[in-house]
Amino acid sequence: MVPILLCSILALAIILERSWALRQTQVMPDGLLEKVRAWLQQDALDADRLDALRNSSQLGRILAPGLSPHCRTLDERKTAIEDAGRRGAVELERFLAALGTIAMISPLLGLLGTVWGLIVVFDQITTTGLGQPSDLAGGIAQALITTAAGLAVAIPAVIFHRYFQRQVSVLVSQMEAVAHQLMDVLQQREQETS
Repeated sequence: MVPILLCSILALAIILERSWALRQTQVMPDGLLEKVRAWLQQDALDADRLDALRNSSQLGRILAPGLSPHCRTLDERKTAIEDAGRRGAVELERFLAALGTIAMISPLLGLLGTVWGLIVVFDQITTTGLGQPSDLAGGIAQALITTAAGLAVAIPAVIFHRYFQRQVSVLVSQMEAVAHQLMDVLQQREQETS
């Protein structure tokens, strides 16, 4: 039961952390692209604003490298945004593998506890005899509690793991769309200046 209890605490911590970290306002605040577009039009994109953009959200961390003065060509900007996007996707998936592992091993830990409990019950029968049927039933019931506990941890872990995976997929898709819009803005700006 102790490993199952530890799994439940860890799963709860991951669920709470991912619920907080994957909020739409945390990952993709409204109006960020419009703000960047306004800075570009006003030619007001300086180092302080780039730092503010980078620190504002996950989307800001993806867009900022493409706006850096170190990127001179459109291809360099695109590559910088794609690299940051890959890192951002990994960041969004943080702890999901651990949650999936908890979802998979919790029922196995419960089953292990049940098997171990049944071994103890049958060992007791072989050493002391059958005894009272109520003692045997109580021992078996106690052994089955670990399976129920393992399932009670695994079911919510599976549900939240799937939910967070879907949420990450949606967020990554939305961030890609915004990055493409930024690339269109940068391409248009480059055509206007040449």
